[in-house]
Amino acid sequence: MLALVMKSLDDDKAEDIVSIDLAGKTPIADYMVVASGRSARHVGAVADHLTRRLKEEGYGLAQVEGMTQGDWVLIDAGDVVIHVFRPEVRQFYRLEKMWAADIPADQIAV
Repeated sequence: MLALVMKSLDDDKAEDIVSIDLAGKTPIADYMVVASGRSARHVGAVADHLTRRLKEEGYGLAQVEGMTQGDWVLIDAGDVVIHVFRPEVRQFYRLEKMWAADIPADQIAV
């Protein structure tokens, strides 16, 4: 599924695509992918195409939040969680910095 997500984002010209391995950091997913769109319209189109491709490839219906605003769309596809941001919003939240940090196993909340 990760390969499909990365290819879809690349095909749709998403920018600054980052994949974060979440193994040992959280039980919510195996990977988090963060990407940017150039505008609210681009963010929405990238997210819409990705959810369609996931469904077409048999990964079921992903849960999607934020599609109507287009500032930040969250796609929960189970094993992979995808965030597509407008650049300003991504810079404000800096999710990849937070999740890429090495967290000692005894400090992980489950």
